[in-house]
Amino acid sequence: MISIDKTIKEIGCTEPGRVPKDVYTSLEPMVIRGLVTDWPLVKMGLKSAPDAGDYLKSFYQNIPVTASIGDPDIEGRIFYNKDFSGFNYQSVKADLNDLLDNIYNCAEDEKPPTFYMASTFVDRWFSGFREENPLNLDADNPLVSVWLGNRSRIAAHYDLPDNIACCAVGRRRFTLFPPDQLANLYPGPIDWAPGGQPISLIDFKNPDYKQFPNFKHALESAQVTTLEPGDGIYIPSMWWHHVEGLDALNILVNYWWRQSPNYMDTPANTLLYALMSIRDLPVEQKKIWRGMFDYYIFDADKDSHSHIPEQARGSLGSINESLSRKIRSLLLKKINR
Repeated sequence: MISIDKTIKEIGCTEPGRVPKDVYTSLEPMVIRGLVTDWPLVKMGLKSAPDAGDYLKSFYQNIPVTASIGDPDIEGRIFYNKDFSGFNYQSVKADLNDLLDNIYNCAEDEKPPTFYMASTFVDRWFSGFREENPLNLDADNPLVSVWLGNRSRIAAHYDLPDNIACCAVGRRRFTLFPPDQLANLYPGPIDWAPGGQPISLIDFKNPDYKQFPNFKHALESAQVTTLEPGDGIYIPSMWWHHVEGLDALNILVNYWWRQSPNYMDTPANTLLYALMSIRDLPVEQKKIWRGMFDYYIFDADKDSHSHIPEQARGSLGSINESLSRKIRSLLLKKINR
C-alpha cells in the first residue's frame, strides 16, 4: 500500500447541511467535517448497515440499477481484465433490494465478492431523498447521485465538474492528485474505461514502480484523507481522485456542477477530435497549430478579435446558446462531409 504524508486541508462545518463559503473560492480540495451529520441516512447508518439500507430503499422507485459484480480475487478493484479486452467485473441490471441482500450476506467474509453501484441519479431512482437529506449548495442544478457498495477500490480518475462528495454510510479513503500529475499517473485508454473517464493504471494497493516509475513523483504531490459518516469533501474540477470504500456497506452521495453553461460542449470531445486531426502532423506543423490554439483559445480574451466588426465575427463572437448551436451545426457538416 502506498504511503502519503500530506493530508487534505480540513475545515469545520458551522451549519450542517450548508456548504461553507470558503469552498467556492478554493482551487484546492477541502474536507468538510460534519457537513451532513444531520441527514437521516447518516443517523441510520450509525445504527447499522441494514437500517441504512432500509431507509434508502424507502425512496427506491423499483427501477433496476446498474451494478458491477466482481469475483473475490479482484479484491474490490474495479478495473480492466488482464489483457485489456474487457473489464474484471460483470455489469448487470439489478434490483436494489437484491444488491443490498448480497452485500449483507457477505459482510463478514474476509475476502468477499465485489458489489458496486456507481453514479445513480437521486431524482430518478430515489425520489424524495433530497427533501429529507438536503444540502444547501450555491450551484445551479447540480447533478446528484448515489454510490453504493461494499469494500471497493476505484482507480484514480478526474471529472470535469466540480464535486462535493458526502460520506453517508461507512468510511471512505480519498487520495487526490493535482491535474499536473497526469503523466505521472499513467492514464489508460481514452475511449473506454470502467466509469467512462480515463483511469490511472496503477494499483494503489500494490504499485509496480518498475512498470510505472514516475508514480513516485506523483506521490510527492498526493493528498489523502479518510471520511467518516457525515463528512464531505470538495474535489475541484480535473483533480485526480482514488476512492476506497472501507466498510461492509458504503453509501456516498455526490453533487456535480460545472462553472460553465450547459450549452458548452465538453473539452474531452475536442481532445478526441485533436487526436485525429493534430497529434500525428509533422512536428513543425504541430508547433504552428499550438500557436493557433494559443491565439484563438488559451490566450484569447474579450478584446482579441475587436479588430473584426462585431457582426462579422461569426464563431469568434461571444459564446452563447445560439452561437453554440451554430458552431455545433457547422462542425457536424464539416465532419460529415
